[in-house]
Amino acid sequence: MNDYISDFCSHIEHAIQIGLSTSLKKPKKEIKSVLICGLGGSGIGASIMSDILYKDLPIAIRINKGYSIPAGVDENTLVIACSYSGNTEETIISLENCVLKNAEICVITSGGKLKSFAEKNNFNLILIPGGHPPRAMFGYSFTELFFVLYNYGLINDSFISDFKSSVASLTAESENIKSDAKKIAEKLFDKTPVIYVCDGFEGVAVRLRQQINENSKMLCWHHVVPEMNHNELLGWRTNTEKLAVLFLSNKIDDSRNKIRVKINKKVLRKYTKDIIDIQSKGNSLLERSLYLIHVGDWISWYLSVLNNVDAIEIDVINYLKAELAKIS
Repeated sequence: MNDYISDFCSHIEHAIQIGLSTSLKKPKKEIKSVLICGLGGSGIGASIMSDILYKDLPIAIRINKGYSIPAGVDENTLVIACSYSGNTEETIISLENCVLKNAEICVITSGGKLKSFAEKNNFNLILIPGGHPPRAMFGYSFTELFFVLYNYGLINDSFISDFKSSVASLTAESENIKSDAKKIAEKLFDKTPVIYVCDGFEGVAVRLRQQINENSKMLCWHHVVPEMNHNELLGWRTNTEKLAVLFLSNKIDDSRNKIRVKINKKVLRKYTKDIIDIQSKGNSLLERSLYLIHVGDWISWYLSVLNNVDAIEIDVINYLKAELAKIS
């Protein structure tokens, strides 16, 4: 996993090459909505992209992380099925339901049943390198989501320069990022991390939670300001032992949310001395998001070292899948 995280920038660069060289058919009908089907390391990119495009994309992006599909999927819906392995059963089943609705289909995968399904039905397909942990290939699947929207005429190509700027800045900051992440991991070690982020960056917080779950083999949770101010803040009364708070912050966070965060920290200091703030870097939402993602990935790696666990091992998930496979 150490090597995968180190290669994050090269993954993005390769993904850009794949996106530019892949030819996708144009839709025959106007696209009026987008549904992205994907789970885990293959699905989190959709959540983050949705946050980034929230104020700019004129049509709605919905994200499906289960077996069923939402009402309203029709011939004017672009459905993006994203499964790294190509064998995620929830994604396959939901995609089959979308096909019955005559939706416009595009698949992002490295192979498996989805690749065969896309080729058999002549669906648009973007192939990414296979044989690796899905969460470690985030740089590929996330980047290709933007290329899909671009090829369908839903966004312009400015995201390409944002990705390239991110690669340059992350490469330049590489050693500082690793150093900061290691220090943060040491503060989180032997505690339960509580991740807070302001509205507009929840996907990034979810990514960090998932990485700590999978790589570090730890429980943690996340919540969003201002919503958590209406409920979770009251939960900081009991069972607060061994909790550490991690705020993911951005200079572009809403001014009222910044005030809320300051007040929150004042309240939380009554229950924990471990309050850590990570400030994003970058000139765009995409750059800021990628910075926080990369720092978070390194935090999860250093926590795996401190916990003396194998960051790649997912035995319990494989057991669950094997048990499901026994039931038709």
